[in-house]
Amino acid sequence: MTTPPGNNLRRTIRAGGVALLLVSVAGCGAGNWFRDEPVTVAPEARAEREDRGREGTIWDLFSGVDEPNTAIEVNKYLWNASLEVLNFLPVQTVDPFSGLIVTGFGTPPGGGRAYRAAVHVADPALDARSLHIALMTNAGPASPATVRAVEDAILTRARQLRIRDAGL
Repeated sequence: MTTPPGNNLRRTIRAGGVALLLVSVAGCGAGNWFRDEPVTVAPEARAEREDRGREGTIWDLFSGVDEPNTAIEVNKYLWNASLEVLNFLPVQTVDPFSGLIVTGFGTPPGGGRAYRAAVHVADPALDARSLHIALMTNAGPASPATVRAVEDAILTRARQLRIRDAGL
């Protein structure tokens, strides 16, 4: 009894797929691929690593997730300054817990082009690195100079608010 040529190809592909699946599953616990071991380790870090144990799984990637109901802290001066500087834009979404402000299209006073903004205050520090801004026009992304000018205005206003509160 002879086998048709198509069956041999199917068997080969099926066997290769099963072998690939077995090798990939067997390799899941074969090493510590997701952690880089530093050459010099501080004693505190070494103790913490020893407390966790040496065995690691793919699920360890998700073990650092905190309580989902915990609020993320944002800088109140950057938050308020963003709302004040962009007050000509209609607010669509505001999430003070994650620091996100999304606006609709609006025209600045004395301007002719409509803008839309997305502001993310990512950190509780009063720092330029804590502020992320995306500006859009009807034609596409706003120019980098315009984005920089809005960032500078927000940072300046945040600094003014901080100085005013320090005087109380």
